Amino acid sequence: MKIKKGDKVVVIAGNDKGKEGEVRTVLNAENRVVVEGINLRWKHKKPSQQNPKGDRSQIECSIHASNVMLLDPNTGKPTRKRVAATKAKAKK
Repeated sequence: MKIKKGDKVVVIAGNDKGKEGEVRTVLNAENRVVVEGINLRWKHKKPSQQNPKGDRSQIECSIHASNVMLLDPNTGKPTRKRVAATKAKAKK
């Protein structure tokens, strides 16, 4: 996968289209990423002795890697990451 933890990305598809964030986690096996502030869901927690009222908090869920695009650090625009020419020649 071309996306790494800490990369700045922009969402190109889905409910959060156009939003930007930093990659927190990369799930290589599922080809998914968790992005800061993107794809928020509500998590309900049952009441317990430590928290008698219960809790309702938002968590970040994963999004498919094909729905995000890397941001170019120089221009701030979405860009495609390509294989370097030396790696392409080495494969031949």
